[in-house]
Amino acid sequence: MNSTLATELTEKPAAHALLETWGKNDRMRHIPNAAWIVDKLDHDLRRRVNVLASSNANEAIDNEIKAVCKSIDRLGDAVKHSRAATQAPADIATRIDIAITHAVAALNSLDPNLFGRRYPFQSFERSKAESIYGALLVVIDRVHRLTQMVRAIDKTVDERLSEVA
Repeated sequence: MNSTLATELTEKPAAHALLETWGKNDRMRHIPNAAWIVDKLDHDLRRRVNVLASSNANEAIDNEIKAVCKSIDRLGDAVKHSRAATQAPADIATRIDIAITHAVAALNSLDPNLFGRRYPFQSFERSKAESIYGALLVVIDRVHRLTQMVRAIDKTVDERLSEVA
């Protein structure tokens, strides 16, 4: 019998690759691009933290400033795990500036074409971009908490924050 049914395939379908490649996967919509993260951290958050750190009035604000510095360090470490072995300065404003500079340099070293894309399914890993964006959200939350604490003590902080740098 040479006849074929209408439901049978008469020719083989084109072979598809079973493995995904990172560069061909779609971008994740919930992750902003690396340039936006760098701009947010380097310009907006750096200026805001510098203004807030200049008005440390009590121990609770000092502890919150240290928490902001730790969260910035974690952001930099989430991007790149290598850091030059240097002694951290005692001045908290300088420490924060160095931490932001390290995080910005690490973010600038990322490939903007691959950042924010989903890892291939066969790697069984989550994208590194999700942990980086999560670390940025923690920094933003810490700065927001610090802003509320400073605002309760210093009523002129909003004016200084709204000034154009």
